[in-house]
Amino acid sequence: MDFEAIVSDALRSGIGPIAAVYALAAMGLNLHFGYTGLLNFGQVGFMLVGGYGLAITVSTYDGPMWLGVLGGIACAIVLALLLGLPTLRLRADYLAITTIAAGETLRLFYRSSWAEPVTGGVFGLQRFANDFYALSPIEPGTYGVWLVRYSSRDLWVMIVGWALVLVVGSLLALLIHSPWGRVIRSIRDDEVAARSLGKNVYAYKMQSLVLGGVIGALAGMMQAIQVQSVNPDNYDPAVTFFLYTLLVLGGAGRILGPVVGSILFWFVLSFLDSALRQAIDAEYISPDLISTSEVGAVRFALVGVALVLLVAFRPQGILGSRKEMLLSGR
Repeated sequence: MDFEAIVSDALRSGIGPIAAVYALAAMGLNLHFGYTGLLNFGQVGFMLVGGYGLAITVSTYDGPMWLGVLGGIACAIVLALLLGLPTLRLRADYLAITTIAAGETLRLFYRSSWAEPVTGGVFGLQRFANDFYALSPIEPGTYGVWLVRYSSRDLWVMIVGWALVLVVGSLLALLIHSPWGRVIRSIRDDEVAARSLGKNVYAYKMQSLVLGGVIGALAGMMQAIQVQSVNPDNYDPAVTFFLYTLLVLGGAGRILGPVVGSILFWFVLSFLDSALRQAIDAEYISPDLISTSEVGAVRFALVGVALVLLVAFRPQGILGSRKEMLLSGR
């Protein structure tokens, strides 16, 4: 087995563009769940409307990319209002039901034949991020250090993606340690107490839902740019549960929790994928036991076992605080 290739694949995934995208999306979810206590099971819906808002503006209507970014953000705000207005005054489980249903409804709507002239239907939209790549100062070629190497296009997306993670993380840190942040944390810990102190709990929840949704839309745009494509089937509910996995790994209610969780998740997932495939090719593992087509399912099963062990021995996550977890009732 080529262990250098295995480690190389794992490192490229752990710090690559897709890890930055998921870290950004998980930051928005962390604001919802980790800091405000909102059970949002439809973060992928915000990613979908962000990615499609950009793609439709540029590809279908031939608009500039900056307008597409504004369009994706506007779509995320509208979606947050549509989800929050009827549910945030009710119990938390109503938001959970509404968001997971909304995410799946959006996916089916965007892939429908009725929406195909605008969204591309089941085929989606492609080749709409050329203006983004035209801004790259990096000359065509391959760049990297030691085993970790990227094409100039992937490196440009990775730089912008992690820069967004840094900017968003810094802004969230300022917000969380501001009076506004103290209020939303009090809502998470004891909503009745916050309301008894005269705080407009509904308004604060709505603000958190909108802001976290916009962050999710930015992640959706970066994902669409990275693959130069949007397709409805890439936005299934499993994406949201991957994001919750990142929070469990890194620690909910911590600024760096989603970042550490994303790096670990993609590192381990890629490591297992590469190691299993090489073990099968080298006949260390019998193809009768695990076939190449089953590697994807096996790696997720192994990650699930590791996650169960982590929850058993450190339920607050790697960076999380057990004291805060107990106080918030999570």
